Order: sequence, then structure tokens, then C-alpha cells
Amino acid sequence: MATSAAGPVAIIGSGLIGQSWAMLFASGGFKVKLYDIEQQKITNSLENIRKEIKLLEQSGSLKGALSAHQQLSLISGCRDIQEAVEGAMHIQECVPEDLKLKKEIFARLDGLVGDDVVLSSSTSCLLPSRLFTGLAHVQQCIVAHPVNPPYYVPLVELVPHPKTAPATVDRTHALMQKIGQAPIRVLKEIEGFALNRLQYAIISEAWRLVQCARVVAGMLSYCDRYGEGMKHVLRTFGPVPEFSGATAERVHQAMCAKVPADPEHLAARRQWRDECLRRLIKLKHQVPPQ
Repeated sequence: MATSAAGPVAIIGSGLIGQSWAMLFASGGFKVKLYDIEQQKITNSLENIRKEIKLLEQSGSLKGALSAHQQLSLISGCRDIQEAVEGAMHIQECVPEDLKLKKEIFARLDGLVGDDVVLSSSTSCLLPSRLFTGLAHVQQCIVAHPVNPPYYVPLVELVPHPKTAPATVDRTHALMQKIGQAPIRVLKEIEGFALNRLQYAIISEAWRLVQCARVVAGMLSYCDRYGEGMKHVLRTFGPVPEFSGATAERVHQAMCAKVPADPEHLAARRQWRDECLRRLIKLKHQVPPQ
């Protein structure tokens, strides 16, 4: 049986990001409690994690020094949030990108934890000042924004609240490095952080090219989920596309011609992407350092 390096770690939300975080922390030897409100979601997530870790081991891409069996033994599910965070040294929130929901989660966590735990959000663009202001443990709060999928793309943006303690940033930075991630520090919060400001600038210009009938790429669901957030960030750049209407439909149809927008095809596309990333990781390990 594997033993925890330190911890445990609590993951709040068992979706794809939460599953990936759980795998990463287990790869570093940390006990992980994966929390969600529905038992079926937890059951499905644990099964997805089991299959993924086994596949990673078979392909020689499993992170960390522990075997697949040892890593899986460190991950458990939990429907009681108080039980999930009990004794945790790090809590990683991974619920949907909804400000009201995230604030409710952190308000509840604020009343459950002591002064020795880091409260971290996986938000992609909600400012820490909007998420954490007013919390008693605000000095322990930070955004650790991963790239999707976190297990295969190690970049993590660390974005502090204005009142986040420097020790919280240092501690989170060290933890991310320990589990094989590549953290960067955003010294002061800014709309979209660093990664999405760069990404949205590219998406925005690609959108203009589509409107001018020069290129075709993209999909509707991305616009539905992130369109408002992109517009909010891009307003700090200059004139902003609407990410809707005829152009959105053209982009969607072009994407559907390549990958139909149904769960089966999207899941297959995700598996294809992850397999490519696994091969890339394996190839990088074979390249001697310069």
C-alpha cells in the first residue's frame, strides 16, 4: 500500500479537470479525496481515473515513482464536503466556471478549514478578488489555473488575491513542482490572467478572419461557455467580436464536418488528443537534455 507524501489533498468537483488533478496529486504520492454531490458522478469519475491510469502505465507514460495500483489506492471518493476536507493541506476547487457557485463553495470551505490549508481555485478567468474577498482565510486563497488537460499539459498559472500571503504562493508553487507541473507566477491579478489573454487574442483574430471568409475553424459550445468571458477580457484590448450569430454558425458547421458535436464523437476526439499528448510526453523523455 502506498503512503501519502503529505496531505491529504481534497478535490472539489469530479469532472474532467478534477479527475486530472486527482491523478496528478496521486502521482506525487498524496492521498486524494475526490468530492462531488452525487455518488454516481463520483463512481463514474473513479472508474475513468482507473482506466486512464492503467492506460498510462501500459503506454509507459505514467507520472511519478509509484505504480498504477499504488496511485489508485491513494484516490477515494466522498459525498460529504466536511469529510473530504478534513485534515487536508491543500484543497483544489474544480466546479463549473460559475462565479456564484464558486463563491458559495469557498464560503462553505472558509467555515470548515483552519489556518494551515491552501484554498485553491482552478478558475480560468474569474479574478481572485471576485472569488475570495471577504473570506476569513483570504490569505490562504489562490488561483491555480491549469491547462486542459492538466495531466498532459503541465503549465499552471498561480494568481494571488491582493491579500494572499506570499507563503501561500510559495507553498503552492512548490507543491505544483512536486507533482510534475510547471507553475508560473502572475504577480498581480489581471483579466484573463496571462494564458487566456494570449489565447483570446489569437481566437479573436481568427474570428475576424472567419468573418472575412479567409479561414474556417472553431465550435459553438466553446462560444457558449466562454464567449462572455472572452468578451470581458478582450474589452481591455480594443474592439471585440460578438462570438455569436452567422459567424458562430459557420464555425460550428465547419467543426462538425470534421468532428460531429455529439458525446460519442467528442469523447473519441478527446481520446485521440490525449493519446497524441502521451506520445509527445514519451518522445520528450527520449530526447537528451541540452
